[in-house]
Amino acid sequence: MGRESLIPRHGGYRHLKSFQVAELVFDVTVRFCDRYVEKRSRTHDQMVQAARSGVQNIAEGSQVSKKTEIKLTNVARASLEELRLDYEDFLRQRGLPAWERENPLRQELIDRKCKTADDVARWVKEVHERGQRGPCGQSGQKNPSTESTLSTKSTESVPPAPPTLPEIAANAALVLIAVACSLLSRQLAAQAESFETQGGFTERLYRIRSQRRQNKS
Repeated sequence: MGRESLIPRHGGYRHLKSFQVAELVFDVTVRFCDRYVEKRSRTHDQMVQAARSGVQNIAEGSQVSKKTEIKLTNVARASLEELRLDYEDFLRQRGLPAWERENPLRQELIDRKCKTADDVARWVKEVHERGQRGPCGQSGQKNPSTESTLSTKSTESVPPAPPTLPEIAANAALVLIAVACSLLSRQLAAQAESFETQGGFTERLYRIRSQRRQNKS
């Protein structure tokens, strides 16, 4: 059995999936706010800062003690939860729908495994263009041969309007936030278990001192 280290290794946060997704959320949020939220508004600053807090606290938590790491990881998750509410408010206040969990576009984005904000932007554009073409891949223009028939049907049979770019972009951010929060919840559970079984600095110091006394005796 190897000798226990008093100060465990830290700082591998860039390899954490939670950090990678949170960083992507931050980059996406900066672009989203610059495009769809008034730059001089308080909401713009709050959303960007909440996204940044998610990233920074994961990074900072990896550099400190286990007890503080748990605290900062929880702060990171809380910041992203706050950001989630901001995106939901954005949709609600503009009469735009938030995608249900069963919406296939959610899983489509997850399966895309976007690495950068550019990747997410390309996906948003693809979804928007598909919506403009309609379910059969045609353009949004009416077909003269069916226009008179469609006009006789009740409004209930009229298909919903295709999603707008703000709707797709906001929901894409919400999907990424949900992934990040899920990863952080698992990370917190693992950190809590590690702290429970191995303890923190005080417990390690006690074990190391005890081992040294035994070795000298």
